[in-house]
Amino acid sequence: MVSKTLNSLVLIMLLAIMATSCLTTKTNVGMYQQKQGTEQTFEKGKQLWLFWGLIPLGRTNVSTPQDGDCQVVTKFKFSDVLISGLTGGILYSYSIEVKVKK
Repeated sequence: MVSKTLNSLVLIMLLAIMATSCLTTKTNVGMYQQKQGTEQTFEKGKQLWLFWGLIPLGRTNVSTPQDGDCQVVTKFKFSDVLISGLTGGILYSYSIEVKVKK
């Protein structure tokens, strides 16, 4: 009985990890897409939520470049899966990254 439950739990965790690529959004701001150059990380942050994303714990303020040309990437990374999984979804997090071209 325990073995069957453990196998089911491992399968669910693997499916959740594989599905995280679906939880990535990229938002281009300003002339970011038209700019030439190499992509670099400008700022990183982590947004925390309670109860499966229903109540935000504050608001994460990540800096953006002065010209406003950037890409904001919001991801549900493996570390976020661990946080959510170990707390049963009570604490939920997203990783935020601001990218610029130089």
